Amino acid sequence: MKILSLDSATQSATCAILDDNKVLGEITFNYKKQHSQILMPIIDELFSNTEMNIDDIDAFVVSKGPGSFTGLRIGMATIKGLSQGTKKPFVTVSTLDSLAYNLAYTDGIICPILDALRDNVYTALYTFKNFELVRINDYANISINELINILKEKDCNISFVGDGTIKFKERLTASLPKVCFAPAHLNLAKASSLGELGLKLLSNGTFDNLYDSVPIYLRQPQAEREYEEKMRQKKNE
Repeated sequence: MKILSLDSATQSATCAILDDNKVLGEITFNYKKQHSQILMPIIDELFSNTEMNIDDIDAFVVSKGPGSFTGLRIGMATIKGLSQGTKKPFVTVSTLDSLAYNLAYTDGIICPILDALRDNVYTALYTFKNFELVRINDYANISINELINILKEKDCNISFVGDGTIKFKERLTASLPKVCFAPAHLNLAKASSLGELGLKLLSNGTFDNLYDSVPIYLRQPQAEREYEEKMRQKKNE
């Protein structure tokens, strides 16, 4: 099965073409959030350099977040458009899942962290059991201090991955005894990791509905938060 995989949930924009368990090509940019300008050129370049076209693709995989609201909407709209236009299935996978998969077969707990601003992070906890990635709690948008308190209860090695680890590395190291951090190239979301996880779902007959599939935001958009705050202030006047 040949799949086109795309992740635009974070600052990096990444796209890959996989043929079963073989990565035929992957392109990643981690410079500014210009997803609307570069995603289609990335896809075109991948097709050109792999001597393929959209008709050769059997299915699509896209990140459902959490992450940048705008980035998620752009990525989801792109893949939904390609899926609808080709009448081929697509499936969504969390960026947190794919980041954890970057550290496949690591002992202990894998903790992906995405910076959610204002000292908050998007995160979840994972382990590898029987050669499979297992998520052991819900996706969450919590403060870094709350995450540290949760991890203090874990008596095992903890491996961090994701762009949030750079920002909070000193605090994590000072607060937790058994920690290690992924190298820089693995802190980026990788379309190949996302694609491998999506391929497993597609191979089992799992795919998303074109009309019901939505991103995981984990928090309200800023405009909605500001509106609710304004309404509360008016109510208290």
